[in-house]
Amino acid sequence: MTTSTRGASAPAVLVLEDGRTFRGRAYGAVGETFGEAVFSTGMTGYQETLTDPSYHRQVVVMTAPYIGNTGVNDEDPESKRIWVSGYVVRDPARTPSNWRSRRSLDEELTAQGVVGISGIDTRALTRHLRERGAMRVGIFSGAAVADEATLLAKVQAAPQMKGADLSGEVATAETYVVPAIGTKKFTVAAIDLGIKGMTPHRMAERGIEVHVLPATATAEDVYAVGPDGVFFSNGPGDPATADHPVALMRAVLERSTPLFGICFGNQILGRALGFGTFKLKYGHRGINQPVQDRTTGKVEVTAHNHGFAVDAPLDAPSDTPFGRAEVSHVCLNDNVVEGLRLLDRPAFSVQYHPEAAAGPHDAAYLFDRFVSLMEGQRA
Repeated sequence: MTTSTRGASAPAVLVLEDGRTFRGRAYGAVGETFGEAVFSTGMTGYQETLTDPSYHRQVVVMTAPYIGNTGVNDEDPESKRIWVSGYVVRDPARTPSNWRSRRSLDEELTAQGVVGISGIDTRALTRHLRERGAMRVGIFSGAAVADEATLLAKVQAAPQMKGADLSGEVATAETYVVPAIGTKKFTVAAIDLGIKGMTPHRMAERGIEVHVLPATATAEDVYAVGPDGVFFSNGPGDPATADHPVALMRAVLERSTPLFGICFGNQILGRALGFGTFKLKYGHRGINQPVQDRTTGKVEVTAHNHGFAVDAPLDAPSDTPFGRAEVSHVCLNDNVVEGLRLLDRPAFSVQYHPEAAAGPHDAAYLFDRFVSLMEGQRA
């Protein structure tokens, strides 16, 4: 990605790898950027979306037409930086209006060098991605704008998301500790594959001291902290490349340590149990996805950000090297596997984001379920 200074009046063009183009105005930094074009259906929470490491190397199209009205504050980021490769909005707010706002979204995108585009028909773009599937895209503005053939060649030369090994690019380099809030009850080793800041906070609220470890952590590193449980986080990239996290999870399963995974962690559990993974046509992204917890029958509205899914049987438990496993949650839109549960060991995972910043909070009980596993193991 190359960028220059802010230039809201500069012309910009978005080019998809199949040749379709959209022309608009620069939003944020001016220059060029590449990534996988995906769309997010959330009407709120754009700051949390931008700073979610799972969006690394993706260009996010916002389906809500009006973005930026609450500005940017210093409390809501999910990490220390914006991770999206590019940002696409239809109608950016001219002036933020919120008592917590410290600066405009346009200013924040410019300061962090994120190239965006505004003033395009995001509804038409979203329909195109739903029909054709997520694909590579480039955004070009200012001096980077050239003839369409040249720009298309650049987009088609960009790397694809399938086969991308990205968790090491977003994970912490060194272990850090998030202390328990109030009385410490448990210690959890959390493997950072692209963890969001709210996740260890949700555990800390329940009296858990969280040791966040790099994606390269070994089983020796994990058990050196004396964990009552092990957590595998969300993260970007193709789970088919995540051989080290899969091997680490199998080592945890062999010891029957209580285990909880979300998003990428769900895909890692699927692979550890012997299931395959596959790339979804356009993925699930946003904060309004309906999921059924099959253990209770309850339907939850949940937050999602994933382009890959686990290929596991929905109709009956499966035999795995670690005992019987079943699909615990399913997406009601398309029957995609949204959770796994081992029946003979204390381990489970979900494909969505129960920490749910910026909401909804229907699935917060899953952290309590993790606590119950650790209580049962201790007893």
